Amino acid sequence: MTAILDRSPEPGIEPGIEPGIDPVIEGAPARAVLTVEAAGVQTTVQDERGRPGLWDVGVPPSGAFDELTYALVNAGVGNPEHAAGLECVLVGPRLRFGADRLVCLGGGVHAATVDGRPVPAGRVLRIRAGSVLDVGPIDGPGMRGYVAVEGGIDVPRVLGSRATFVLGGFGGVDGRALADGDLLPLGDRVNLRAPVTPELPALTDAWQLRVLTGPHGAPEHLTEAGIAALFGTTWTVDHRADRTGIRLLGPVPGWARADGGEAGLHPSNVHDSAYPVGGIMLSGDTPVIVGKDGPSLGGFVVPAVVIEADRWMLGQLRPGDTVDLVPVTPESAEAAMSARRTWLADLRQPAPSPLVERAAPDRSAVLHAADRSGSGPAFTIRRSGDRHVLVEAGESELDLAVRVWIHLLADALRADRPRGVAEIVEGVRSLLVAVDTEHLGVTRLGDHLAALASGLADPETAVLPAREVILPIAFDHPEAHEAMRRYAAGVRPDAPWCPDNVEFIRRVNDLDERAEVFDVVAAATYLVVGLGDVYLGAPVAVPIDPRHRLVTTKYNPARTWTPQNAVGIGGIYLCVYGMEGPGGYQLVGRTVPVWRLPVDGRTRDAQPWLLRQFDRLRFTPVSAEELADHRADIKAGRADLVTRPATFSMREVRTLEDAAATEIREVRARRRAAFDAERERWTHE
Repeated sequence: MTAILDRSPEPGIEPGIEPGIDPVIEGAPARAVLTVEAAGVQTTVQDERGRPGLWDVGVPPSGAFDELTYALVNAGVGNPEHAAGLECVLVGPRLRFGADRLVCLGGGVHAATVDGRPVPAGRVLRIRAGSVLDVGPIDGPGMRGYVAVEGGIDVPRVLGSRATFVLGGFGGVDGRALADGDLLPLGDRVNLRAPVTPELPALTDAWQLRVLTGPHGAPEHLTEAGIAALFGTTWTVDHRADRTGIRLLGPVPGWARADGGEAGLHPSNVHDSAYPVGGIMLSGDTPVIVGKDGPSLGGFVVPAVVIEADRWMLGQLRPGDTVDLVPVTPESAEAAMSARRTWLADLRQPAPSPLVERAAPDRSAVLHAADRSGSGPAFTIRRSGDRHVLVEAGESELDLAVRVWIHLLADALRADRPRGVAEIVEGVRSLLVAVDTEHLGVTRLGDHLAALASGLADPETAVLPAREVILPIAFDHPEAHEAMRRYAAGVRPDAPWCPDNVEFIRRVNDLDERAEVFDVVAAATYLVVGLGDVYLGAPVAVPIDPRHRLVTTKYNPARTWTPQNAVGIGGIYLCVYGMEGPGGYQLVGRTVPVWRLPVDGRTRDAQPWLLRQFDRLRFTPVSAEELADHRADIKAGRADLVTRPATFSMREVRTLEDAAATEIREVRARRRAAFDAERERWTHE
């Protein structure tokens, strides 16, 4: 393969090298570094693939947001796919080279210099030791720039990847964006491929994103007119667009229902289900495209998913850009990704055509459907984009027997796992399975899941291993109230849950006193029915006893900030937030960490998530000061969660329901009436 290099004889840049020759510098230090003279804006270490395989416990893949551009510039300097480079936003870094290295720039970079001389993006350059690369401004088109350096950025791997997850505080350089003065170690240059000049994708400010319709849609969640508007609107990228998700501004969705029932007061609310990266969730009335650092599990409708071949565009969407969502067929999506793989395997070929052929939204997302039979619930198996399958079981309401059935199906898939299954994520009444489409298609996976479902045991007789976990909680924690204050001040001061979430919960559940909210939470035993709801092992849990199921709704729009380990209620579910970040549950207090990387920094054989599916959570009230001590001890590894072995079975649930049947009916009716009254009050304000 012939290498095409920039041959401009400018200071700091050598005119080129012969292909296939490893340009080792005689006398170079064993550990070459880049010195960060100026960090730029949100410059992070990223790699191409990130850390897949941990979506089921709320660890996002991270990695380059525009993975196509990064793959191209990384291949340009001859690096293997796993090599790490730099991603920057708005303003790139200024870097001094401690050794001669090949470099390739891409993305929105258009004004880079080496020692003050302009250098182009998309060309492979050799930068000499002592020279300074200034990536410069990234002021459009495009939002992110990429820097690939021969040998890669050799920071330690965390959970299998060098990619930085800033919100989680791990990966890259101490889990953070770069800072002035950082020293970035460079990897070895042995066994690298020959360099090649890549053809970078064109950037714009008016984007067409190809999508597959579903898994949710009309007529269950949206009207036919609502679906037509979703795909007929030219949306605008909101200023609140980042690696967690891209918010789109446009018309209010056309809802087909008044509310989400037990899942929440808003029609966008569903029982917590896993999202695919690229999924377009309707967070309240706002479409949000899930990003590389987005949440794995949440309670919002997903009417469409960006196809895998176009996901790179999400990393280049800039506030103010316009976006058209273009429905295509599954066959078109598959062909687009196949063409991409063929091209990346040999960059001497021309780039695949970016032609967009619109198809009418259809109902082809359903791969299998089965009615209730024997001990199993009715279920559907749907396509959720071109690399995910979503199984949904039972009615759109909480049924713990259905939750057990979903767990049995997930375990059956883990035991009989075809090559190409990348993620298995359990939701409340759903199972999301991701595939590597190079090895396994969603249709074949759907067939396999349907076959497994036909042979599952009766969930009513299953006895699942569990633990009882005692968590201290500080009700009315100051940080919870700070989140409420920020929301009222900067997002939606007239929201019904402002200024006090707990008072809102009291009102919508027909309780007499505000303190009764805390009494119910402290009396309940919460069953963990999902992990990773709002990241990093965060549990979504529901009271085993229906009398303890407080009903509320999620914020609309969501909060932009939530304190780490805040405890909130949304629909009938309780969540412990694994880290700081956005959120929508009504906050009642704060507890101890549920995620902890090993204190000594080692990650081999470590399990940072501290809770498990079907754990039984009990909360013990403490003061904010006492909680601070508990939090410090857990975080430092001086203490662990208080646990003891237990089990969970539907027999226990049925016994409780039979013994308290009358009271359960009365409590549900009273709370439903208060719920309906609150919704009616909204319609008249």
